[in-house]
Amino acid sequence: MKPVLNMTPVLILIVLMGAGIANAHVPYIEKVDYSESRPFLLRNTIEQSIALYAWLKTDGVTPSTDVDVARFEIDGPVRFFGELIVPVCVSTIDFAPWFLLAGPGLPHPDVLLPFDLPDGYGAIVMPNVAPGETRETFYEPFGGKSYYSGPVLDIELETPGVYYVYYWDPYQIGGDYVGVLGGEEIWNPKDIARGLYYTPFIRDNRELHGECVSP
Repeated sequence: MKPVLNMTPVLILIVLMGAGIANAHVPYIEKVDYSESRPFLLRNTIEQSIALYAWLKTDGVTPSTDVDVARFEIDGPVRFFGELIVPVCVSTIDFAPWFLLAGPGLPHPDVLLPFDLPDGYGAIVMPNVAPGETRETFYEPFGGKSYYSGPVLDIELETPGVYYVYYWDPYQIGGDYVGVLGGEEIWNPKDIARGLYYTPFIRDNRELHGECVSP
């Protein structure tokens, strides 16, 4: 069991402010699989910046065929921002998951997908690098760790309706990742409380599903 990181609320708030709360994402940690039948529901505006700390399941032996899904609904034009990043660890050197945005009015995807989209939906597919290819890294002060940069989608959505974001690993390696959704840093009191609660978990690597050893 990992040791509990002793951080008082005041210290955590200092960390948040030091990281630049205006440059941080409201954190959510996957406790129950974000599946097609039970997706992560974005109850606030899709424009609010959040971070989904999630995992494409693998036991290190069986190929990962897990697919994570988030769901949101719009009633008019909005900006959609999505980014997919991976913590820099020995175990994730070749882990390069993809994501896509599916919804009404989007084009038919030009790649073969390992799952079916809802009837009548199109999608914009955001591929990652192939395993073994070089990726840029960056340090994220909120979580206190480095990440591999990944695909980014930043577009305006016009058609009202329900949309889905799918995350999967076409190379079937599996591992931990962060799905960033939304480009506006909006923090209400509940969000600040959530940040205060989850900061110790993330900074102590307790959101991860395995040991993270730096390459």
